[in-house]
Amino acid sequence: MFCFIKADKAFSGLLLATALFVSSAVQAQAPQPPEIAARSYLLLDVTANQILAAKDIDSPVEPASLTKLMTEYLVFDALKAKKIDLKQTLPVSERAWKMPGSRMFIDPKMQVPVEDLIKGMVVQSGNDATMALAEGVGGSAEHFVKLMNEQAKALGMKSTGYKNPEGLTEAGHTTTARDLSILATRLMTDFPDYVGYSAIKKYRYPGTPAANDTNRNTLLFRDPSVDGLKTGHTEAAGYCIIATAKRDFPNLGAGGAPGGRRLVAIVLGTASDSARANESQKLLNWGYTAFEAVKLFDGNQAVVSPNVWKGKSNVVKLGQFQPLVVAVPAGSGGKLKTQVARPDPLVAPFTRGQRIGSLKVTAGDNPAVVAEVPLVALEAVEEAGILGRAWDAVRLWVK
Repeated sequence: MFCFIKADKAFSGLLLATALFVSSAVQAQAPQPPEIAARSYLLLDVTANQILAAKDIDSPVEPASLTKLMTEYLVFDALKAKKIDLKQTLPVSERAWKMPGSRMFIDPKMQVPVEDLIKGMVVQSGNDATMALAEGVGGSAEHFVKLMNEQAKALGMKSTGYKNPEGLTEAGHTTTARDLSILATRLMTDFPDYVGYSAIKKYRYPGTPAANDTNRNTLLFRDPSVDGLKTGHTEAAGYCIIATAKRDFPNLGAGGAPGGRRLVAIVLGTASDSARANESQKLLNWGYTAFEAVKLFDGNQAVVSPNVWKGKSNVVKLGQFQPLVVAVPAGSGGKLKTQVARPDPLVAPFTRGQRIGSLKVTAGDNPAVVAEVPLVALEAVEEAGILGRAWDAVRLWVK
């Protein structure tokens, strides 16, 4: 049985919040996105973790060099775990040297620092740098691809299969816009110390040709709020981009965390380099103007504290560990109302972080739900002793 608890408080003002990972919004009467000339696209509000616009996000596509985001993930994870070091040098194999497509122009006579290989992979989209990193971290490209697929599964990328670390066309090497949004979000969240490489506009390894030294993400040069992440192109995939931007809230609240509101635009299968830039810019601008982000509760703040049966504690605090933020149509932020949906009765035990119900958000007198986010137990509630459980069992029976 579920019970609904109505919150009479209406939330006004637009407050700054940090990224929060919750379920996608249930958008009612949402603003209509602009026409986007792409095979598929997705606009994600990372701060609220809500999809604001989407087209064919579960259709399989070739990721081209967007594949390198998973290679980045594994390399950054190895750095974080201190399995490799930024200053450590890696050899350049014959296989890496002969990689076709975009290159960093390294050769087998070189021992290249990991940090330079990362820059070559991210900024120059070098397939040679990518292969050198894959072999250095995985021991072989084949084993590295195995690690890529295992990591994709662990992240919940249910429709992704990798065949190589660089993104060249190969049968079975596919993903979806939805899976790419998961990867992009986790890359930024899990590795904030390293993801900044994607904002570098120009890079060339000393001693290599000056050609191909400019980041292909042209939004970096035209929009100061854009700071990543990656472009890709093959004949089969078309021109693709994952662009992320961070812009300030119009009004900063005392409880808001610095950093601004982050969106990610994923645009796949456009006709040209300029088209992918223009269409992703269009999506980002629309997302920031058509929706506003509103912080409803601080991180670790109890949204509700319902009674618990058969537990050592009489209540369980429900909320989110991060600030609870929702993205709603522009102009509706001052008219929000909330309603908690949760099971009743609540019988212990509960673990910290266990999902227990959800918070539904409506605007004004309109009953349509504009956003819905999960609520979790902020603290564990252990099971009571035998006598406590027996007494509550009697009380529940009477109730």
